[in-house]
Amino acid sequence: MQITLKLYATLTPHLPAGARRNVATLEVADGASVAGVIDDLHLPPALVHLVLVNGSFVGPEDRAARVLRAGDALAVWPPVAGG
Repeated sequence: MQITLKLYATLTPHLPAGARRNVATLEVADGASVAGVIDDLHLPPALVHLVLVNGSFVGPEDRAARVLRAGDALAVWPPVAGG
C-alpha cells in the first residue's frame, strides 16, 4: 500500500529516491506500523522527535501499535532548537 512520507529539517537526507522537496510516496506492507516504517528508513532514533499521522500526534509509546492505512500521511520532525 502507499503512504505519503514527509521528513523535515535534518531528516530530509533520509528520504527515498524520487522525493520532491520533503515529500515522498512510499510503498509499505499492509499492516505496517509507524515504528516499523521509521525503523525501515533507518532514521536515527535521537532525531525522531515529533511524529504525526494525518496531522494527529503519535507518541513514542504508541508508534509500534499505530498501524498505517493506505493513503495515510506520516510526518516526522527532529528536535527543534533555536533562539
